Amino acid sequence: MNKTSPAGDPPGTPARRAALRLLDAVMRRGLPLEAALGAVGGLPKAEDRGLARAIASEALRRMPDLDALIDSATQRPLPDDAKARFALRIALVQALAMDTPPHAAISTALPLVDGGPRKLVHGVFGTLMRNGATLPTPPELPVPVAMRWRAAWGEDATEAARTGLTGKPPLDLTLADPARTAEWAERLGARSLMTGHLRLDEAGGVTGLEGYDEGAWWVQDLSASMPARLLGRPTGDGRALDLCAAPGGKTLQLAAAGWRVTAVEMAGTRLARLSENLERTGLSAETVEADVMRWSPPAPVDAVLLDAPCSATGIFRRHPDVLHRVRPSAIAELAETQAAMLARAAEWVKPGGTLVYAVCSLEPREGEKVAGAFAAPGFSRDPIRAEELPEGLAPDADGFLRVAPGALSDQGGCDGFFVARFVKA
Repeated sequence: MNKTSPAGDPPGTPARRAALRLLDAVMRRGLPLEAALGAVGGLPKAEDRGLARAIASEALRRMPDLDALIDSATQRPLPDDAKARFALRIALVQALAMDTPPHAAISTALPLVDGGPRKLVHGVFGTLMRNGATLPTPPELPVPVAMRWRAAWGEDATEAARTGLTGKPPLDLTLADPARTAEWAERLGARSLMTGHLRLDEAGGVTGLEGYDEGAWWVQDLSASMPARLLGRPTGDGRALDLCAAPGGKTLQLAAAGWRVTAVEMAGTRLARLSENLERTGLSAETVEADVMRWSPPAPVDAVLLDAPCSATGIFRRHPDVLHRVRPSAIAELAETQAAMLARAAEWVKPGGTLVYAVCSLEPREGEKVAGAFAAPGFSRDPIRAEELPEGLAPDADGFLRVAPGALSDQGGCDGFFVARFVKA
């Protein structure tokens, strides 16, 4: 069998082939990396799947810098979707950012262009290695993203976003019983940025941490915990809707706070994960598999939390694929969807009730503009107060919460988020 056949590939090549398919799914087809992982077959070993994901994720984190290196060593720029460019991205990111020996990085990348320009890939890689190529720290953002965020948040915040791409974000936990914050901080060696919250810089395996099996806490970024916190505790037998509820952290928060919760989610697989977390924590909530735009509750409720579908650009630190697959046209469409959902959710709030709208987005078109244009009859803004927030976060002039790049950077940072709160007369 000749050396170009899959059976004759160097050890480790299957993981690189899978990384190529992951990058193609994100860059060319616009799929989230996590969704693409489920579609990548042929990797029975967990370590191969993990390596493929790590290579793809690191390449996405450093894509503009990898492409700049490639372009500096070619006479003519390679097409963005050329297999040779993908192979070089995979080889270079391993050699320059993942401590893979250069010979191993290139030997496992060359089979990715079988039948194609192997000499070109080998030559470009060799030239860059001989010239002492390096990747900058922090990485550059994709130009369209940098332009949007610079216009929205300014130069300092945009630079902070670049810094956010480096290193590993801390692990945040939300406690089922906030009164035990000090106890659990000591038991887990964690620090707390506010009551009911814990932060670990080095956590290892989540399921092996003390308190996981007993359901004492769940993983939830501090920013993501704010929308449910801003609903507080119910007065009496309060009912709440958690719309677009998966993965379920907000449902767990509301249930732990004493709300009678109905969690609505249209994705059955994600709803199953939410149900598993309810079982693990011993908390209770009604779960409904439905599209919010086609479903209605049997009666109005005291509180509605709409964590609306969005670009998710606020979670770029953990999911760098969002920097490459989210286009302005998609942001505009998502903003329209959010406005429609917000108007529909408003119909389900009792007089005197509260409506919270949130998105894990860093795009003002999805957050500030949607909330600013909301004008359902009987509703007014319920300004978020500084004392409701952790030190280092503050409401804006409109009473909304905007968590922009660089927020809490001295504490390890947090995801980008927007939250608005309204009350019905």
